Amino acid sequence: MDMGSLDGRVVLITGAGRGIGREEALFFAAEGARVVVNDPGVAVDGTGGDPSVAAAVVEEIVARGGQAIANTDSVADWHGAQRMVNAALRAFGDLHVVVNNATIERNRGMADLTEEEFDDVIAVKLKGTFAVVRWAARHWRERFEAGDRVDRAVVNTSSGSGLLNPLPTQASYAAGNAGVAAMTVVGALELGRYGVRVNCVSPSMARTRLTLQVPGMREEPPAGRFDPLHPAAIAPVAAYLATAACPLTGQVLSVRGGSVTVNHGWSRGAHVHKDGPWTVGELAGRVRELPVDDPFEKLADALGGALGLAGRTQLQQMVNALLDQGERSGGTPG
Repeated sequence: MDMGSLDGRVVLITGAGRGIGREEALFFAAEGARVVVNDPGVAVDGTGGDPSVAAAVVEEIVARGGQAIANTDSVADWHGAQRMVNAALRAFGDLHVVVNNATIERNRGMADLTEEEFDDVIAVKLKGTFAVVRWAARHWRERFEAGDRVDRAVVNTSSGSGLLNPLPTQASYAAGNAGVAAMTVVGALELGRYGVRVNCVSPSMARTRLTLQVPGMREEPPAGRFDPLHPAAIAPVAAYLATAACPLTGQVLSVRGGSVTVNHGWSRGAHVHKDGPWTVGELAGRVRELPVDDPFEKLADALGGALGLAGRTQLQQMVNALLDQGERSGGTPG
């Protein structure tokens, strides 16, 4: 068998039953990794559960000659996150890489989004990412203090909705993804002392259950042509970040088809200055001098090429339609 870029690496991938996570699990296994396929098999909104979802990916990996086990714990469960880390240790004797891919969505305008809906998304996207890394980090710290100097890696997953173009009706999803990117940098700074690198991929316009309702996402190229919207395009980037030879840490990489872009996050722009405290009137005059982004224009620019949107009017119509849909689907003031 040919050597793979991940030979000898034990990898835990959350949300690995479908979409991007499934493609990562298959790709990592093909590169020689032993994989823990975590997925409780829930719906897009986090409800329900189906253990056969993770099991099917494991069967596919094993049928191709790879090694994998299934885990159906939820990342939102603090001790469930611990159990999935322990499952890797029991099955394969170690854990080298965590790929945090699990997420859910509850799309509704801020006037209709309920406390429970907001909390559920944050629990999976943000707290879940933290919980899995936390339990993995405790194991890695113990191994490092025992003299084990093996490269370890975390690959988090964010989204363009949160980093580049937060989308209407995605207050919780965008906030969670932005939080994951910030936590990636914190993790890199903290865990490097134990030989752990922490990076993040940010898929943009990938065809998954979460994006199928976006206009244009269901269109596929002719057979045999590269499909830039296929979730498989994310897997090689995540795999590179997981390799022992990768030098990167603290980086957030956007991935759209064959393009990989380094993100620089929030950065300082133009400013006004005064030696002393401002008055409201002074600020009213001076702030007008600063160049600022119009959020509608920025979103139209980010989505225009893919969605065929043209101008602020059409974008506002799309936003209104999304908000109206959220109201009709049961938004409550509670």
